[in-house]
Amino acid sequence: MIADTLRKPKVYFKTFGCRTNLFDTQVMMNALRDFIQTPYEEDSDIIIVNSCTVTNGADSGVRNYINRLQNEGKKIYFTGCGVKTQGESLLQKGLVFGVFGHSFKEQINELLKQSKSFYLQDDLENLDSTIITDFIGKSRAFIKIQEGCNFACSYCIIPSVRGKARSFSKEKILQQITTLCQKGFSEFILTGTNMGSWGIESKQSISTLLQDICQIDGVKRLRLGSLEPSQINGAFFEVLANPKIERHLHIALQHTSPFMLKLMNRQNTYSKDYLLFEKLSKMGFALGSDYIIGHPQESQKIWEEALENFRALPLTHLHSFIYSPRDGTPSSTLKRDVRGNIAKERQKQLEVIVANNNLAMRQKLQQSNTPLNILIESQKVVENQTLYSGLDEYYNRIEITSKMPISKDCWIKVIHFTAKEDKNYAQI
Repeated sequence: MIADTLRKPKVYFKTFGCRTNLFDTQVMMNALRDFIQTPYEEDSDIIIVNSCTVTNGADSGVRNYINRLQNEGKKIYFTGCGVKTQGESLLQKGLVFGVFGHSFKEQINELLKQSKSFYLQDDLENLDSTIITDFIGKSRAFIKIQEGCNFACSYCIIPSVRGKARSFSKEKILQQITTLCQKGFSEFILTGTNMGSWGIESKQSISTLLQDICQIDGVKRLRLGSLEPSQINGAFFEVLANPKIERHLHIALQHTSPFMLKLMNRQNTYSKDYLLFEKLSKMGFALGSDYIIGHPQESQKIWEEALENFRALPLTHLHSFIYSPRDGTPSSTLKRDVRGNIAKERQKQLEVIVANNNLAMRQKLQQSNTPLNILIESQKVVENQTLYSGLDEYYNRIEITSKMPISKDCWIKVIHFTAKEDKNYAQI
């Protein structure tokens, strides 16, 4: 048996992009039967590249990685969102041995045994049937609840590579979470291409799904992936009262200029976004968002208005990125008129505002002796002292020193901590 195991080829997964891709990689890992998954690239015989194609730059990053592998004697396979945009080209150039779309990932064990090169494009109506039994190397589990997107944002190509919005059944999602609870997982992150659209085809709402998930005994904390402002309604506000739901929400604004939101063909408006964020902040939620800087036609006058609007929002977390065109989208046809150095200055302005907001929020929690519930993710030894690290329910990192050992993946409650610029610190 040991000898047979040693003869199995070793597979390394390189994942680019979002949490949805991380989940897809876990599906492939769980489907391996005649191969062994390895966390070490240098130890592998086969490399699976799970790609991102959200921008031209993302495509370039994936290509650079594949080019680097060419002289290492490994068999390379290409999957993910980039299959449609560059999969065929990579195969024709001999840079990869096989290409397969998202809809074939559950068949990966058989695909890796094929002796001839292949190109398998996506079925954009497919939904996985796999129930994942483990999340290898993770303290928390990602749960993909839906696939695809019905939005048509002018800068985004994802609907054309992930397809229309379609939902996993509530029964499958609950079974998936229950299975992982039995494996010892207690924190779950819901994700999807457009997560808030779950149930749209069956006239169900994500709020009812959240209620049912919170009723599972083994679930201690439920984190929500990115939501759209237009998807948050009265029923959603009601379910937020459940203490199992993390006190942090990530709501994708993308911009704070009414003109830019219209140009981007977004479904949200700043006036409604402001009221939404004010309400959620008063409910005690930390709030994060995505923000695109330097999109074409973001003039200085428009930026000044956007910046003023941004300052008024109670944002404590931010994922900002400078616009990069994606071929095949309406935005890519517009003249790029925001210089790179200007975009970087604008990005810095936003990041400073949010960093100050975040520190102020953490200092307020410190002063009020608000208990923080921490899932310990990792530890390291520095100068003969063990430092433990984890995230609290507000999605802030904390570093803990303890007189007694703390096990990885265990929950601890911290009442006294010090909020500093980079993170929180505690001694217990």
